[in-house]
Amino acid sequence: MVQIPKTPVPAPPLPRAVPTSADVARLAGVSRATVSYVLNNTSAVRISEPTRRRVHEAAKELGYVPHAAARSLRAGHSHMVLMPAPDFPVGPLYARFLSELQWELGRLDYTVVQYGAVGLQGDDAARAWAELRPVAVLLPGSDLGPKGVTVLKRSGARAVITLGPDSVEGAHALLMDHEAVGHCAGTHLYARGRRRIGVVVPQETTLGSFSAPRLQGVRDALRGTDATVTELPLAYDELSAARLAARWPDLGLDAVFAYNDEYAMLLMRALHDEGVRIPEDAALIGADDLMLGRLLRPRLSTVHIDLPSGRDLAELVDRAVRDPGAAPEARKVLGASTVQRDSS
Repeated sequence: MVQIPKTPVPAPPLPRAVPTSADVARLAGVSRATVSYVLNNTSAVRISEPTRRRVHEAAKELGYVPHAAARSLRAGHSHMVLMPAPDFPVGPLYARFLSELQWELGRLDYTVVQYGAVGLQGDDAARAWAELRPVAVLLPGSDLGPKGVTVLKRSGARAVITLGPDSVEGAHALLMDHEAVGHCAGTHLYARGRRRIGVVVPQETTLGSFSAPRLQGVRDALRGTDATVTELPLAYDELSAARLAARWPDLGLDAVFAYNDEYAMLLMRALHDEGVRIPEDAALIGADDLMLGRLLRPRLSTVHIDLPSGRDLAELVDRAVRDPGAAPEARKVLGASTVQRDSS
């Protein structure tokens, strides 16, 4: 019997050492302090442009990036702005706004972290966010309460800013007046001679904080007139839209505000399939002024929404971080105006 010698298994390669600021300093021919000043964008110390270039080139060659936690310890706070992931469907308009905001915060040397706390809400979620020790927390449409704000501030958050229809005690508030959106839509449809007006109310519960004030805005616009308002529950799927369109003759409506452009497009297709003519049989208006609405036939009337610019909001976050003792302020940041097109 011939024995086959075992082939030794090669040892795994040793992991490469993590590059340090000392390695960058040696390669660039500068001190570690200079590396820190350059990579942390310290403005208090003047560094020549050639030196800055050498440090950046050395860091890139070595694959070195500053240690965020160590930088936070030296500064006494992090540069992290925590943005909990929205618990509602993010449409194109809001997604574009969030992208611009993150870019502008990065320009101010903040790191934006989106956090999803599955199953956690309100003050319980705040405790999870506090574990990350953010310098600021920006909350879109949250149900955070005063206790949650206190938890965040005690953990080191210098600013807590809410973005939604209501303010929270202890936090800065950017108020989005969605009643104004509904008011614009209701006023427009009434001015076009429509008197039996339906309002789409999304069945997605996470949209309730937006859809309820939009419905109320329509009611306010038509209060004291001869018009009627009918709620139209609608899920964002083709079957739900088809069922609503099938009973359209029994509803007796001559117009509909469809919550936003996406729901309007969904309902428009279903109404066409049922032979309902737009705008002859039913005027239709959405909201958000998406480009796709201009490409439809008939072109979709809409409510144009003015959100705050990402730069303005990023600068507000920065001011709040630099002055954590300032009294919380509330300001309205949403504007609305009607854009009439063919569908109404």
